[in-house]
Amino acid sequence: MTTASRTTASTAPPEDRTTGLSSSDRTLIGLLVFSAFVVILNETVMSLALPRLMADLQISAATGQWLTTGFLLAMAVVIPATGFIMQRFTLRQIFVAAMGLFSLGTAIAAAAPGFELLLAGRIVQAAGTGVMIPLVMTTAMTLVPPHARGRIMGLISIVISVAPAVGPTISGLVLSRLSWRWLFLVVLPIALLTLALGAWKVRNITTPKQAHLDVLSLVLSAAGFGGLIYGLSSLGEAAGHAPVAPWIPVTAGLAALALFVWRQRALQNGRGPLMDLRVFRHRSFTVSLLVLVTGFIGLFGALILLPIYLQNVHGTGTLEAGLLVLPGGVAMGVLSPIVGRLYDRFGPRPLVLPGTIALTAALWLLSTAGPTTPLALVVGYHVLLTSGLATLLTPLMTAALGALPADLYGHGSAIISTLQQVGGAAGTALFITVLSKTTTSRLADGADTLSATTAGIQQAFLWGAAISLVAVAVSLLVRRTEAVVPGHAAIH
Repeated sequence: MTTASRTTASTAPPEDRTTGLSSSDRTLIGLLVFSAFVVILNETVMSLALPRLMADLQISAATGQWLTTGFLLAMAVVIPATGFIMQRFTLRQIFVAAMGLFSLGTAIAAAAPGFELLLAGRIVQAAGTGVMIPLVMTTAMTLVPPHARGRIMGLISIVISVAPAVGPTISGLVLSRLSWRWLFLVVLPIALLTLALGAWKVRNITTPKQAHLDVLSLVLSAAGFGGLIYGLSSLGEAAGHAPVAPWIPVTAGLAALALFVWRQRALQNGRGPLMDLRVFRHRSFTVSLLVLVTGFIGLFGALILLPIYLQNVHGTGTLEAGLLVLPGGVAMGVLSPIVGRLYDRFGPRPLVLPGTIALTAALWLLSTAGPTTPLALVVGYHVLLTSGLATLLTPLMTAALGALPADLYGHGSAIISTLQQVGGAAGTALFITVLSKTTTSRLADGADTLSATTAGIQQAFLWGAAISLVAVAVSLLVRRTEAVVPGHAAIH
């Protein structure tokens, strides 16, 4: 993306000396960040509603988790095309389309008579959400000077991390008094108001240009990510009644992704790839991305598992469960801007390693929680988890995109967003799979329901802790990156 011509110095609006942004730039970024918060909130708003939906719609936990996994999967299918979208259309056009889709999906979900249409509404919501995330990241990287990017990315990381974290709390507050439909009816007027405000206030900062959309790449991307996540999610069928053996879609998905990579490389010197994989030539981008994906596996796995633990093991109500996960979301919101300032001063390494260690420790501690564990202690474990993630997200996103030349920001943010969502979907599928398999095995051995469920939850958190050790190891390779200007392709 290329920044449009700025107003002359005599007519330019006053700049913030800290960030170097004009008042109109700050307004634009603020509006985009708020819009992103509204749409991303819906990634996890259904997690606490799962027990209610299982009863009302007569579905299993493995089926119900598709309301979250399907949302993440749809985003992973849409996001790869955002590099093309941001080249071809103006910022205002993209914003209106994204918020319009999100509002439409919210209305469909609110009126859904059953699970199928509810899932369809969630997928339409996800189509709008998937475009919004890389749009915010790319706009920020385009407007914000390098010395202040940590602060602005700290605000964006609040959206990406805190919105999913507080989703269960809002869900609990709504479900304590109202039906699950109000999870969407409450959001709909806010989404419509945001759409109207954005159509009025969002200005164009880029010049659209002709870009080629490779349909085959889009199909391969959808088949690859779709097959991989469908196969992982099928493992969560406790009764083992998945329509096809899970290894079939996983294998097909990996094959499609291999073809997708081959296709992108083939298009590199021609009409241009759907997703420019040259970003992986930059060491800091690749290393940061690996740690990010591992972190999101733990985050989304914990977000779907913790409400089940609180309600099914501790016997809390939906409102109490929602309030119990609120401190974790608050901790992320408080820490993210602080971490952004620390990044601008010290770089990523002093922040990322402690963050990955905190993440691993929190998941291990959660694996020890049982029916008699004090709720205050469980809340403390969750706060440690979210604090570790807050320490990770801003440095890693900023270091990853900061390693790229400006003309690759759109593709870099699309790849980060895609793999974050795939990591989140994989984490959800993994935790539910381990929970289902372990619970079924314990029940078959004669254990009571409470003991079997507790064992399943503990085993799932233990798996998460083991996987997060990869993030600890890779975080040792993270280092500060210098800003790369257009036309330079220095590899960090």
